[in-house]
Amino acid sequence: MILGVGVDLIEVVRIQRALENPRIGQRVRQRVFTDGEVEYCERRKRKYESYAGRFAAKEAVMKALGRGWGRKVGWLDIEVVLAVSGEPGISLHDKASSFARELGIEHFSLSITHTESYAIAYLIAEGRGAEKV
Repeated sequence: MILGVGVDLIEVVRIQRALENPRIGQRVRQRVFTDGEVEYCERRKRKYESYAGRFAAKEAVMKALGRGWGRKVGWLDIEVVLAVSGEPGISLHDKASSFARELGIEHFSLSITHTESYAIAYLIAEGRGAEKV
């Protein structure tokens, strides 16, 4: 059963400016992206498109969960991972993982695409739903 849907579109240049900013760039990278995401993006020829796609995916997850960044969901609690096939997926950690379990979410289907200018992510949260008491 579909329990939530999230979509996000972001301009690649917004992410590029934030990450290249000498005053805040490193802090943004550390607060928003996991070590694995940074490692992946930094290896890419068009790395800012990859960063933007991951940022959009995290926003899409938050929308599907019905929460923004905060007490129940943190940026680093959401990680974009790749299957052996290259298909993107979502791995939740810590409080976001617990919150998704409370909602009865068991699986995410994720699609990310980007151009030189924009990145978009579309996500479907699936599961059995929260247990009724």
